[in-house]
Amino acid sequence: MICRLRLEIEGLVQGVGFRPLVLRLARELELTGWVRNTGAGVLLELQGPAPAIDTLLQRLRRQRPPHSRLDRIRRHQRPLEAAETGFEIQEAPMEEAHGSGRADTSVRWALIQPDLAPCPSCRAELRDPANRRCGYALISCVHCGPRYSLMGTLPFDRVRTGLAAFPLCPACQAEYDDPSDRRCHAQTIACPRCGPRLSWWGPGGQRLSDPRRPHPSGPSPCLQAAAAALMADRTVALKGVGGFQLLVRARCPEAVAGLRRRKGRPEKPLAVMAPGLAWVRRHCHLNPTEARLLDSAAAPIVLLRRRGEAGVCDAVAPDNPWLGVMLPSSPLHLLLLELLDEPLVATSGNRSGEPLCHDETRALQELADLADGFLVHDRPILNPVDDSIAQVVCGEPMLLRHARGYAPTAVDLPSAAEPGVDPPPPLPTGEVAMGGQLKSALAFGWGRRALLGPHLGDLDSAAGEAHLRRSLGDALARHGLRPAGYVVDQHRGYRSHRIGLELAALGGCPPPLGVQHHHAHLLACLAEHGLAPPEVGVAWDGAGQGSDGTLWGGEVLRLEQSGFRAEARLRPFPLPGAERALREPRRAALGLLFAAGGSEELARATGTPTMGAFSAEERQVLSRMLQQGLQSPWCSSVGRLFDAVASLLGLQQRCSFEGQAALKLEAAASHGGTAGRRRYALVLRTHTAPGGGNGNGNGSGPWLLDWHPLLQDLLDDQRRGVAAEAIALAFHHALADALVDLAVRLKLERLLLSGGCFQNRLLLTLAAGGLRRAGIEPLWPRRIPCNDGGLALGQLMAVSLGRSG
Repeated sequence: MICRLRLEIEGLVQGVGFRPLVLRLARELELTGWVRNTGAGVLLELQGPAPAIDTLLQRLRRQRPPHSRLDRIRRHQRPLEAAETGFEIQEAPMEEAHGSGRADTSVRWALIQPDLAPCPSCRAELRDPANRRCGYALISCVHCGPRYSLMGTLPFDRVRTGLAAFPLCPACQAEYDDPSDRRCHAQTIACPRCGPRLSWWGPGGQRLSDPRRPHPSGPSPCLQAAAAALMADRTVALKGVGGFQLLVRARCPEAVAGLRRRKGRPEKPLAVMAPGLAWVRRHCHLNPTEARLLDSAAAPIVLLRRRGEAGVCDAVAPDNPWLGVMLPSSPLHLLLLELLDEPLVATSGNRSGEPLCHDETRALQELADLADGFLVHDRPILNPVDDSIAQVVCGEPMLLRHARGYAPTAVDLPSAAEPGVDPPPPLPTGEVAMGGQLKSALAFGWGRRALLGPHLGDLDSAAGEAHLRRSLGDALARHGLRPAGYVVDQHRGYRSHRIGLELAALGGCPPPLGVQHHHAHLLACLAEHGLAPPEVGVAWDGAGQGSDGTLWGGEVLRLEQSGFRAEARLRPFPLPGAERALREPRRAALGLLFAAGGSEELARATGTPTMGAFSAEERQVLSRMLQQGLQSPWCSSVGRLFDAVASLLGLQQRCSFEGQAALKLEAAASHGGTAGRRRYALVLRTHTAPGGGNGNGNGSGPWLLDWHPLLQDLLDDQRRGVAAEAIALAFHHALADALVDLAVRLKLERLLLSGGCFQNRLLLTLAAGGLRRAGIEPLWPRRIPCNDGGLALGQLMAVSLGRSG
């Protein structure tokens, strides 16, 4: 029986070679019809014998392209087309946005493929003297290359990308039209004759451009000039896939120190781009999961444990046992590293605290005093995106920065619809989640679909705010989305909160929904794992605005359909100097000592490194502030507890970057050994200890994790001369043991772990192991950052739960 079927396919089906596969299968099975990209995914019509159509669908699922994903297929019977012959790939009409073919009035919710590192086939062509793309630094195919970074609007066709201005030469057009070629309908196809090309802008106005020749006779002159500058220990600004990077030789202390000085980044670890896996194996401990992650198409920066000096100078990651390592993420990086055959520092091309620079013209101004030369190309970057950062914990990859290679990420949220019932197509309106202040990221929700955008950076500067506004406008235009509402963090001091209020008023939307910071952390974890309340989770991080007006960061929350309630929290302590205490661990330690025993405890701690970090006058002023409660807000933050302990052990008194003290404490604990391990305890109490509140004002409520006994044992050990490393390790064990104890008392089957503190590999490993031994399942974010980079997804989850309740 001959029939005609229309299929609306959703998932990762654009920019991955999906339409060419349909074309080949349809012609092989002698079916007629057509296939094209739409704003929703892929639309195709098949006509022929019903068994042949069924065979195509079965093979489509089995043989789908490597980076594709099929989420949903809707089927519709169609009348036969008597005059139709053959099967073809159609270009989507410029005005089409929806599978129905209606004009551009519906939301475009098709998923966008992240940018991918060069595939093996392109790498082989890059080195093949007989291939016309040999040495071409912008080579790509249907399986690799830029996607999100050059996307204009959906659907993903060349005319809507940054390559629209580069018409194909006859050779590329022939590959594009050939169903048997892996570049069939590859939207990023290019070659030296017709595609973007490299330029080198050196000091003194020197300008070079690669010639438009189909068969390079040797290395690119621009690459040679950049390599020479690097070998002369100069800083090179390279325009990569998603923006600029600043490069120097990682083995040269003077070059690295110069980069740090010019960028204003005195101590924060710098990432290293290694020549290959063999180099990484020689200089870092590398297990199979880490090797696969490094060499994956996403090509993130992976945090690895160093072997000795790790083949780089000390200035790359001072006093740090871990090294952030990446492999070349583009053909341009591959060619440059092959010329040099040594590791490079590869850090974001921006001034400290400002967004990533991605335009070569502006880079000449913004990076002029940071770089000595510029290696650029003329392929536009429409959506800047930084390098992703990941690590492996408990044998599984864990994303810490959601960016190139991973972003954007789609997550299906809980729905009130019956299980197994397809949700209706989204409306052109939806929610916009504004994220937090640090590690900002945006998320967009329509129906059940949530889309988390890439890491945008911090919002402490006017440039950071402008970048967020531009990214928001571009994303709304790309997806044809009209905001029906905004979701913000409850902290009124966050720029993201203020922008959300402003945009809601301008757009005639209701006032934004405010979601508590730590509630959002746990909801993001819940969404990633496809769960719905009730669940219990631990939200440990630096500090966020609590529902009671104090600073939270050490809460255990029971998530419910309509909100949450606290099951436990860290015993609060004051932070003298408020905001300054977030950058000075010595102040957190002073507040901890004062909360433990007032001025008498401060006097007893005179010999600690913390007290030695203050002048006599500073101690007097801060003691008075604590006694009078001036500029000394109370916090229950585990992140600030990490700061305090790092200060007491003399590891870090002032921080030049977020989390520096916690990194030092984790590093010390990693050298703590196992023989004769010391035992500290966070004691679970049902009432608050004298001198602290638990946030509800009546002295009763959730369990209290009391750090006072731990502090006394720590100080006693310190007076006895116990090594800081052993104390640091005991502290980590105490935190993990407390979570297991609490989970057992609450009779939990599962416990969520989220918040920035769980970036700490040792803490997460100890907590997960202890919970599993107690028969309790630990769940933590893997694909979504556990830090503030995941807040926007949690904010959308709060909206979804409210809609489903």
